[in-house]
Amino acid sequence: MQGLYAVVGATGAQGGAVATALLEQGAQVRAISRRTDSPAARHLIAAGAQVMAADLFDEGSVAAAFAGVDGAYALTTPFEDGPSAEIAQGRTMIAAALAARVPHLVFSSVADADQHTGIPHFDSKAVVEETLAHSGLSHTVVGPTYFYDNMFGGIDDIRAGVFELPLPADVGLQQLSRRDLGRFVATVLTNPEHFRGARIDIASDSPTPREMAAVLADALGRPVKLITDDPAEIASADMRAMFGFLARGGYTVNIAELRARYPHVGWQSFADWVGTDLAGVL
Repeated sequence: MQGLYAVVGATGAQGGAVATALLEQGAQVRAISRRTDSPAARHLIAAGAQVMAADLFDEGSVAAAFAGVDGAYALTTPFEDGPSAEIAQGRTMIAAALAARVPHLVFSSVADADQHTGIPHFDSKAVVEETLAHSGLSHTVVGPTYFYDNMFGGIDDIRAGVFELPLPADVGLQQLSRRDLGRFVATVLTNPEHFRGARIDIASDSPTPREMAAVLADALGRPVKLITDDPAEIASADMRAMFGFLARGGYTVNIAELRARYPHVGWQSFADWVGTDLAGVL
């Protein structure tokens, strides 16, 4: 595969998955990060990527990082400086992509951000989506669901035989493998004519918390106690709103259709992911 693709946040989990998928397909990658000397940046360089620093609040530095690419992947975050900062990041990257004449931009939003959920970090991404839609820039919006590897935040409890999730035990939670995100975004970037103007929400599987606990028990070889807290008790207003949404049924991704239309992604079930990505740390 030919082509040079810019990947914002390439030293993080989402961007790193996109960069890895592109490199595996033989594409060239320009990894954009705040730090070019981190272990993740050095790993990308060793894998054959370019690494370039950029400030996501500085249009000029982002435009320089986007110069000459065949496509770009962009993501924003509200978890460092809040939703208003996320919106500013998104608008900066859109302006930079226009200035650099990026042929196609893939923006990583969140599933159901366009459904007026009232969840702060969904709504801030929806504002970025709206700006992108009115920009005239060739683009695709990809909406990831909850990520499997959010589980790493409670890995010590899981090792001790306790799995805690603030959701009803038998409500399915649509989730996504970061590997699958990377492969799907790489598909969009390298075939933009099939995805121009589209908004596509993606998930790999939809296990219930009870089913997740059973898979973890099989992996550990001993029982795992499931604790299902009330989302209303979560201190963070943003997380309280999100888990309240998830408890009511949450995301609305058509997983069967995704698997049928894009089988090459190899969509990892939750059990598959636990058996590969999580098994090494249990």
